[in-house]
Amino acid sequence: MQQVKGDAEVNKLILLFVFDKMEMAMSEETLFDMCTSANSWINYMDLKGIIASLNDRGLIYTINNTGEVLYNITTEGRMCLANYFVKIPTSTREEIALFVKNNRKLFRKRQECFADYFMNKDGTFTVHLKIIEPAQPLLEMKLVVPGRNIAKEIYRSWENKAADFYALIYENLVEQE
Repeated sequence: MQQVKGDAEVNKLILLFVFDKMEMAMSEETLFDMCTSANSWINYMDLKGIIASLNDRGLIYTINNTGEVLYNITTEGRMCLANYFVKIPTSTREEIALFVKNNRKLFRKRQECFADYFMNKDGTFTVHLKIIEPAQPLLEMKLVVPGRNIAKEIYRSWENKAADFYALIYENLVEQE
C-alpha cells in the first residue's frame, strides 16, 4: 500500500475506517500493532497524536477496562467517515478490509485474554488469568501452581483455551432450565 505520508486528515480517516471495520474497542497497543507494525497505514510517530486528536474531537471515545484504556468509534466518528471515506485511497480501504477480515478474531482474542504469572515467597507461582469484555472482566482467577514450567504452560495456552474454559465453568455453575 502506498501511504499518503504527512496527510493528517487521511490518516485520521484511515484510523476511523479501521475502527469501523474491526467493530470492537481496541487498546492503543492493538492499534499500533495493526496500523504501524503489521501494516504501514499510518506512521508510528503520528499515530498517538491522531488517537488523541480523534478523542478530543469526539470521533472516538475511551473505555477504562480494568486499568487498560480501550478506544472505539463514536456515532459522530461513523458519520464523519461516511461523509469523507472517499478521501482514503481505494487500495488502502481494500487492504484494510482484507486485513481485518483475515485477522479480526486474532486481535479480538489477544485483547480479550490476559495472562501473567509471578513467583510467590514460598517458591510457588501464581498465574493470573482474565477474560476481558470492553466494560468489565468477564472472568478473573488466580491459580497457584508448584513451578515455573507449569505457570509458563498455563500462560502460553490461555489465549487459545480461554473461551472453552469459560464455557465449561459457566455450564457447570449455572443451572440450565
